[in-house]
Amino acid sequence: MRVAVLGLGFMGSTHIEALRQIAGAELAAVYSSDEKKLAGDLRSVGGNLGARNGQVDFSGVQKYREVEAALADSAIEAVDICLPTYLHDVVAVEALRAGKHVLVEKPIAIDAYGADRMMAAARRSKRVLMTAHVLRFSPEYEALRKAVRQATYGGLRLAQFRRRCAAPQWSDWLKDTAKCGGGAFDLLIHDVDMVLHLFGKPKAVSACGAVDQKRGLDTMEAHLFYEGGAVAVVSGGWLYPGEYPFCAEYAVTLEGGTIEYRSGGRPPMRYGADGSIEVLETAGWDGYRAEIEYFLECCRTGQTPEFCPPAESADAVKMMTLLMEARSRNGVKLACRI
Repeated sequence: MRVAVLGLGFMGSTHIEALRQIAGAELAAVYSSDEKKLAGDLRSVGGNLGARNGQVDFSGVQKYREVEAALADSAIEAVDICLPTYLHDVVAVEALRAGKHVLVEKPIAIDAYGADRMMAAARRSKRVLMTAHVLRFSPEYEALRKAVRQATYGGLRLAQFRRRCAAPQWSDWLKDTAKCGGGAFDLLIHDVDMVLHLFGKPKAVSACGAVDQKRGLDTMEAHLFYEGGAVAVVSGGWLYPGEYPFCAEYAVTLEGGTIEYRSGGRPPMRYGADGSIEVLETAGWDGYRAEIEYFLECCRTGQTPEFCPPAESADAVKMMTLLMEARSRNGVKLACRI
């Protein structure tokens, strides 16, 4: 499968590293407006997981300085869109019209309108559209999914997901809320997507948070209320520019115990209601590689990406939009409208 990666920032470089480890996948082309990056110099690329690339060999790879030229290349079968969020729907729709399969970095779009446009274009073109929601493919969250779906552990009582980092300084577009959606939107959509994936849509939501866009502070604590009294809490965001480390964790309490994970090398654990303790087994794969492998398999077989369907990615955007509205009302409970 001949793939073009559009955008050579943090996610673009991460996807290239993963793509080159996949048998049968070929990095056929790259797009960037930055000449140094097109030359393979990615040392300036930053990210909240640390630098993943330095100097990359792009010999034999077609280099494009205009997106339109990359989409017009008939040799390209699929595109991996790692561009700023506000460009996702525009570029994805054109790629689908050009007959390409499309993998797009999360979130699927900046708003519900863009997500709906993309899904309509995918239906018309009969091409695969998938969002790179890496948590669905990450071993630590795969362990949680298996535990949640084991009937022996019982139903949900309380789920807590937390994710935070310093406000990113490596790309100017991330400083513009109109282009990225803001810190809470950009970062916590990971966990909102996972909550919807595991537990479905809530009946109501509320949210509050501290926001100071000029200083890079953009946080949220959101509550998603389910039938029967269960609650999912999603919290975190951007905590000013600087050296604050990236952190992610969850603690999901079921009737049979609590499943807990914290980034930084601690494995997922189950603490049983009976006092038992168990280290949960995790797969040995890389989440970025796994999501791209799954996307490419869907392209080869022509199957819908049922494990990560675009309609669910669109629901995550719609839920984040609702939570942003709830945050603006500082804790007022709103009915779920997605």
